[in-house]
Amino acid sequence: MDASIAARGPQRIGRKAAGRHSPSPLPWLMPLILVLGVFYLYPLLDVFRFAFTNVSLLGTDEEYTLQTIVTTLSKPELLQILWVTFVFTASSVVVQQFFGLFIALIVLHSEKRRLFGSTIVRTTALVAWVVPGIAGGIIWKMLFNEAPFGGLNSLLRLIGVPAVQWLSDPHMVMWSVVISNVWRGTAFSMVVMYAASKAIDPVLYEAAEVDGANPWQRLIYITLPQLRTAILVNMILITIQTLNTFDAIISLTGGGPGRATEVLSLYTFNVVFRNYDLAAGAVLSILMLTISLGLALVYARFLPRGEPT
Repeated sequence: MDASIAARGPQRIGRKAAGRHSPSPLPWLMPLILVLGVFYLYPLLDVFRFAFTNVSLLGTDEEYTLQTIVTTLSKPELLQILWVTFVFTASSVVVQQFFGLFIALIVLHSEKRRLFGSTIVRTTALVAWVVPGIAGGIIWKMLFNEAPFGGLNSLLRLIGVPAVQWLSDPHMVMWSVVISNVWRGTAFSMVVMYAASKAIDPVLYEAAEVDGANPWQRLIYITLPQLRTAILVNMILITIQTLNTFDAIISLTGGGPGRATEVLSLYTFNVVFRNYDLAAGAVLSILMLTISLGLALVYARFLPRGEPT
């Protein structure tokens, strides 16, 4: 026997033995692939199919056509809906990000100094997160009530401030909706910022204190750069979450007065379940998906590449 063949023999045997003891991962992954395909991929593909039809919830004959896409995207109210969605999403994301970071830093600072009440602050912020959107909208509808017993107007009268038309003024109602959404979503941003802040190396702050940096300089030159990835990831998540918000708005304002607070998700809901137009709803759903993916890609371009050196 050739010496080289004899030398490769044990290696071949070893690879065959390893192959017998390392089965293909496909049988293990197949149940997960089936679940994802049935519950995630199939509905998504069906939405794309509906967009090229005239199907409705009334059960009319289904025909494949491009007219639904043209009609839905050329409706004059769509531009106003997109503008309302932009104002609601941008305002909510910016304010939610700011308060989430602010509360997280306050909690961390109080924990380092072992101050009383840090757990209470953290728990109080988390309570709003577990409240369902419909329930949160009803709670804020009671607080924004413009009747004499309305919660916020009663507090304003106590300090001598005139009552505010929280839900009936078309220029004020958007900020009322943003306040209710920020109240509910700030806890998520706080959790993300709190976890990321705990991972910052304390040596950086000790070195900055030795160099004489004040708290504002430590925030600008250490905390925010170290939280850059967490901030961007959090913005991706809360942007997509805010774009899909409609339960809190429908219970708080119903999209009114007029269409002052009718965001794209609520508009899609109304088109499908009040106009029974399933095909137009599919087109609007694809539009929401496109906007969400576009914003996520824009955020992702600012994420750092690789490990910091």
